Amino acid sequence: MDKLLIRGGRSLQGQVDISGAKNAALPELCAALLTADPVELHNVPRLQDVSTMLKLIRNMGVAVQQGDDGCVRIDASGLSTPEAPYELVKTMRASVLALGPLLARFGEATVSLPGGCAIGSRPVDQHIKGLQAMGAEIVVEHGYIIARLPQGRTRLQGARITTDMVTVTGTENLLMAATLAEGETVLENAAQEPEVTDLVEMLIAMGAQIEGQGTSRIRIQGVDRLHGGTHTVVADRIEAGTFLCAVAATGGEALLRHARADHLDAVIEKLRDAGVQVEAAQGGLRVRSPGGAQLRAQGFRTTEYPGFPTDMQAQFMALNTVAQGTATVTETIFENRYMHVNELLRLGARIQVDGRVAVTEGAARLSGATVMATDLRASASLVIAGLVAEGETVVDRIYHLDRGYDCMEAKLRGLGADIERIR
Repeated sequence: MDKLLIRGGRSLQGQVDISGAKNAALPELCAALLTADPVELHNVPRLQDVSTMLKLIRNMGVAVQQGDDGCVRIDASGLSTPEAPYELVKTMRASVLALGPLLARFGEATVSLPGGCAIGSRPVDQHIKGLQAMGAEIVVEHGYIIARLPQGRTRLQGARITTDMVTVTGTENLLMAATLAEGETVLENAAQEPEVTDLVEMLIAMGAQIEGQGTSRIRIQGVDRLHGGTHTVVADRIEAGTFLCAVAATGGEALLRHARADHLDAVIEKLRDAGVQVEAAQGGLRVRSPGGAQLRAQGFRTTEYPGFPTDMQAQFMALNTVAQGTATVTETIFENRYMHVNELLRLGARIQVDGRVAVTEGAARLSGATVMATDLRASASLVIAGLVAEGETVVDRIYHLDRGYDCMEAKLRGLGADIERIR
């Protein structure tokens, strides 16, 4: 099992390329199942979750060509098995995104209940209720979602769907299914994340009729068929935010190429309040920081986009531990997303947790130790802490990190970090 060895204490300097967004690429790979024509995606990140998704759709009979340049070509004309088995999806929640496209195009789908990081309850009932509102017959048995159209029906039916909560994957699943439904579908309480907007742009390029993306109400006018197309995956705002926090904590100056300020407003505002300079630059974002010891810890509350993202909570908490002052963090999205706290404590952080609230007492002097990654974003927080800590830090179980970060240690080395992978 791979580990990361980090020798802390170096500032970060230079330039780094921000890869395509995992949370955009995964639904877009599933969107390619909606058509029998070839679809070409560019800027697809090299991640374990992407490899799992490609393996999954190949298992369905889809032809996939993957280049070293981030280009993936998908031809789903030969798709013969509209099924996502447990063996292929047990580590990846995004597998449920195959449900809507398969049901919409083939009238049936069998998808295993998904896995992923153990950060709390993420039920798929909103996906199921929405598809049932569009006329699907769905049962859940033996760990599988089994969906089909009623006898005599050839298409899903448009509907007005209001989800009980904002759900990104739920919005994406229903959105993709609605593109081939008969009539109009209106999604109320829709997710507004940039990854949802990026998916919509891809679907429109394939012939879908959609408006309202980026707002809480999305309208989809179903069409008879979608055609192929070419799309470039948007840059990963969470990877960009992670590198912003890494430079902020260690001190230094870096250009994050392809990063977009308009996708990170809440994070950038908190960084600026802390004393970090973050400015839009040609082709990306430029960040300058005197280092965590000269910054001010910042409290925040995670919430749906455009609020502070739950996927940045752990990384910003690592920054807070070395900044000056006390800060209160409230996690409202997932009930079990403080598993990184005990590992940060091993490095010398001072954090107290009470339910969904964590209080960091800053200006901690971190020292290297062996720590264990418990989920994807927790892994990133431990790397940031290790970059600041005195001595050597070993981060174990980094397969979580590989699920969502494209060559993270190589990118950090390019910025001057002393970090290596131990196999």
